[in-house]
Amino acid sequence: MPSCATRPVAVRSTSSPSGPGGRTKCWSSECRIREAPVPDARTVIVLGGGVGGVIAARELRRGLPRPHHVVLVDRERLHLFAPSLLWLMVGRREAAAIQRPLARLERKGIDVRIGEVERIDPVARRVTLAGGKTLDAGYLVVSLGAELDTAAIPGLSQAGHNFYTLPGAEAFRDALATLRAGRIVVMTAAPAYKCPAAPYEAAMLVDAFCRKRGHRDAVQIDVYAAEPAPMGVAGPEVSGAVKRLLADKGIAYHPEHQVTAADATTRRLSFANGAVAEFDLLAYVPPHRPPRAVRDSGLVAESGWVSVDRHTLETRFPGVYAIGDIVSIPLTLGKPLPKAGVFAHGEAEIVAKNIVHAITGAGTPRRFNGHGECFIEIGDGKAGWGGGNFYAEPKPEVTLRMPSWRSHMSKVLLEKSWLYTKL
Repeated sequence: MPSCATRPVAVRSTSSPSGPGGRTKCWSSECRIREAPVPDARTVIVLGGGVGGVIAARELRRGLPRPHHVVLVDRERLHLFAPSLLWLMVGRREAAAIQRPLARLERKGIDVRIGEVERIDPVARRVTLAGGKTLDAGYLVVSLGAELDTAAIPGLSQAGHNFYTLPGAEAFRDALATLRAGRIVVMTAAPAYKCPAAPYEAAMLVDAFCRKRGHRDAVQIDVYAAEPAPMGVAGPEVSGAVKRLLADKGIAYHPEHQVTAADATTRRLSFANGAVAEFDLLAYVPPHRPPRAVRDSGLVAESGWVSVDRHTLETRFPGVYAIGDIVSIPLTLGKPLPKAGVFAHGEAEIVAKNIVHAITGAGTPRRFNGHGECFIEIGDGKAGWGGGNFYAEPKPEVTLRMPSWRSHMSKVLLEKSWLYTKL
């Protein structure tokens, strides 16, 4: 989400040896239907205009000859560069500066359709849009992202601001501008969410905002997290570094606090462990779930998310791929690969190259190898950095860089590069 941006150098691909497959209906990431042939259709449909969808559509269009049709479907006309919501929520960006029309992709020969996806038939590779329009594909790439399920927590939407959305980030910004004293709470409502660094970045950016305004001493900042440690999949070294950053800034950290209810009138949060917390201003990350069309499609596994081959991103349905926040890829340590733009970007490249190879024979099959990186914005024009191999055995191998002006500027350049070269 807001901070784990996509970055081309973060994910590499390697050649993949081919191997035999069998027919199965199980949900394991290692077993899926393989024998049914995929027709050499002239249409490839990409569902979703986020990071993964944009990259997949661009790479497909670049690799396929013009008789082949690349269609991108999204319900929104504007693509939002979500990592920049963190800057917007503290007044450092305006909405117009971090959005671009998806229609600009049509200049590259991509057919952009604006509409809500109502139904996905993965067997027929047929998509039904709101209003009844149907689209048929030879290959289908599902990149619809995670739905933000604020309604799952009673009272949450009325009590605070969901800064993972543009309206929520803007509303928080406006409220923050008028607050001179009190308690600001940044909260994660579930242990797993997209861009694991974002809530911690938000708290540190709010700290910097209050110090710059001269009223930090009158403001208490707390992070209440459902998860046991910050960015836990990256390992204890990363978690420890984030906790030290929070402590150095006087931000109180409360892990393993699963919110059960929020009250806008009393400005109080209730947690499953019996704790309560009062606040004057609340920024939250709501629970996530797949969009309804994905939930009803037969693509979702027992994890609650779409199961895919961890290297090819193909689902158990031949010719149907899923990438980005809607997938769950188990790692050896028992936790899933984090949901982040950098992984959606890398997965999209692999899927697009493999579809191009399947259709044209060009290139060689590719494998996604779990490499990724993420900036950690801390305020005051500095950012940390972490990256590495999340598929490493027996646990992810992640390298850290201390916060610096250079990393912050790298994130700024990434934002500009994405907005001006990808759309």
